[in-house]
Amino acid sequence: MYILKITGAGHGIGKELAIGYASLGATVVCWDINENTNNETMETIKTMGRDSVYAYKCNVADREEVLRVAKKVKEEVGDVTILINNAGIVFVKSFLNQSPDEIIRVIDVNVIAHYWTLKAFLPNMIKKNHGHIVAISSVAGLFIGCYGTVYSPSKFAIKAMMNSLSEELRVLSNGKSLIKFTTIYPFFVCTGFVKTLKIRFPLMTRELLPQEVASSIIDAQRRDYENKSIASYWLSISKVIKFLPNAALECIQDFVDIHVDPEN
Repeated sequence: MYILKITGAGHGIGKELAIGYASLGATVVCWDINENTNNETMETIKTMGRDSVYAYKCNVADREEVLRVAKKVKEEVGDVTILINNAGIVFVKSFLNQSPDEIIRVIDVNVIAHYWTLKAFLPNMIKKNHGHIVAISSVAGLFIGCYGTVYSPSKFAIKAMMNSLSEELRVLSNGKSLIKFTTIYPFFVCTGFVKTLKIRFPLMTRELLPQEVASSIIDAQRRDYENKSIASYWLSISKVIKFLPNAALECIQDFVDIHVDPEN
């Protein structure tokens, strides 16, 4: 069976992904900066009667630590065949109210960390010409919004990175690369990061549960989808609005009025 590694496995979507894949019989490698919650995820899976689960504390924004822990995973578990870059962080503040440390932290965790895990695990996938990369972006990586001046670009970057890397492998392999790429764009998820979501028309959309998001991600990965938004209509809407002038987009945004209030 395949070996799957998930970043941010101690909480929210990452935890539910670990549980979901374990129930399918995968060997699950959990990474999280919070050792306690990560171990809780591992123990939850073991209570399900699944023993092929491993937990490692890792700060994915630290390149040296990522490479060190990745080496340990290879020695103790084996070669990772599915890499899910899920870890993320957000500060809901206006741009000028975000500290330099907060800005750097968001970019490091949401973007740069993907590069370090790819550096660690992609070479072996290329060698075997087998593997699957899954990156968790956000609807904030499809649409801009107030208080998203740092977070939104970090999620837009994921789409560009995944598309560019996929194309690079295609060209360098003369079209023979069998490594798959899936980018996920969830709507707001009840994970505790955003506490003040306001939705003018709740019948149109709602805040998502980690369990349902994880289920959709697993389905998208197993079906080899290149892109998947949750709910599915967000991706279609994002393609349509590209043809609208800014004035029209602003009117639509004001009417729909989906927003978050800034943190104190």
